[in-house]
Amino acid sequence: MKTSCLCIIAIVGLNGCTPTVQLQAPSEPIEINLNVKIEHEIRIRVAKDLEDLFETETEIF
Repeated sequence: MKTSCLCIIAIVGLNGCTPTVQLQAPSEPIEINLNVKIEHEIRIRVAKDLEDLFETETEIF
C-alpha cells in the first residue's frame, strides 16, 4: 500500500514538472522604420537633377 501511494505521489509530482510551450502574439504592432531608404532615394534624385542642371546651364558659376 505504501509503495503504491508513493508511486502515485511521484507520478503526480512529475506531471507538474512537464514543460509547456505557449505562442502568443505581441501586444504592440511591429514597427519598421524605412526613413533611411527614403532619404537615400531623395539624395539620388537631387544629385541626378543637379547633374542635369549643370550639364544644361554652363554659365551658373
